[in-house]
Amino acid sequence: MIQLQKPKLILENGLRTDGRKLDELRPIKIELGVLKNADGSAIFEMGNTKVIAAVYGPKEMHPRHLALPDKASLRVRYHMTPFSTDERKNPAPSRREIELSKVIREALESTILLNLFPRTVIDIFMEVLQADAGTRLVALMAASMALADAGIPMRDLIAGVAVGKADGSLVLDLNEQEDMWGEADMPIAVLPSLGQVVLLQLNGFMTPDEFRRAFELAQKGISSIYALQKEALKNKYLEYKEE
Repeated sequence: MIQLQKPKLILENGLRTDGRKLDELRPIKIELGVLKNADGSAIFEMGNTKVIAAVYGPKEMHPRHLALPDKASLRVRYHMTPFSTDERKNPAPSRREIELSKVIREALESTILLNLFPRTVIDIFMEVLQADAGTRLVALMAASMALADAGIPMRDLIAGVAVGKADGSLVLDLNEQEDMWGEADMPIAVLPSLGQVVLLQLNGFMTPDEFRRAFELAQKGISSIYALQKEALKNKYLEYKEE
């Protein structure tokens, strides 16, 4: 159902419409190795947003003349399933999905050691199963975890979160209402152990001081997400050890 009037995003008690504090993340769940036919796979859930990612490769490039002599090629597809939104989505790739595929590919290229696999290709597929704000970052993190599950060498995992402004207040990890009606939305993704930003976009307006405080708020959230990512990998390796 389409809401035509802007709702109140910050309630009288200072909490958000989903009951969270301004600096609180949505619940996060990470599961690795969910597809037996992929070289690596992961499901990443952040609140009601759920994305599954699958990795195939490195493998021989076909046709061969497209292979790069000094590194692997990265082919990335971000896609929203027809049942991921309130109203059925056209299954054909939209312009937004093509653009986000490119943005995510560029972020992943900054961490994968592509030079170790010349003349090959790595395919990464991300399917948004359920959309409720933050799909590009959840897809990026799902892909990062699937790459780790495939054992592909990377400089670091990618962790990210959106910060924004709702009813004049800075908020961490926007929900759908805040994403739709808030004054600003700034998704940020980094390589946490290296302190490098690999994705930063800003929709809306922030003052320089708000931008600085929003970035600090994002770093706090990313630190928590990164710990959960490492814990998920640790648990996966413990399973192998016990077997």
